Amino acid sequence: MLSVRPLQHADIPLFLDYWFNSDPEFLAGMGLDVAKLPAQEQFAGMLEQLLATPVEQRMSYCIVWLEDGQPIGHSNTNPTTFGEEAKMHLHIWNAGRRKQGMGTKLLKLTLPYFFKELQLKTLWCEPYALNPAPNKTLEKAGFEFMKEYVTTPGVFNFEQPVKQWRMTAERFRELDNS
Repeated sequence: MLSVRPLQHADIPLFLDYWFNSDPEFLAGMGLDVAKLPAQEQFAGMLEQLLATPVEQRMSYCIVWLEDGQPIGHSNTNPTTFGEEAKMHLHIWNAGRRKQGMGTKLLKLTLPYFFKELQLKTLWCEPYALNPAPNKTLEKAGFEFMKEYVTTPGVFNFEQPVKQWRMTAERFRELDNS
């Protein structure tokens, strides 16, 4: 059984394990430059600060993905402009749980949180163009493909080709009601 919920303090060690103990080849395959990651203690402090900040003021908002009540991944927005737009990221933590088709189901459970809690007009996602899994997930979830271009999509990334996907609040409501 798949479910989702907002990030909790108890999830922080799982986040740290994912970012600091994952195979460097896997991380590079999703466009991450491990040399740009902050120190583990600093990363933990950033997550603690995030949880202490009112949702309306957060630069990032995180939903934890669960299978049978156990955390298996997350989706977060960063950067986030409350009431306007955000960029979304998708992560399944355990290699054995990837490529099983659950990403689309989890994303569909996540979208109501992002649109309701953040009052978004537009949600963007720009995964590494050479990483097929998130691109397939976004397409299956109803995101609109906008373009492919080269950029450095986040502070922990290297310059790379990305595929830009968009979900507007209007499109989300149409898909949610169908």
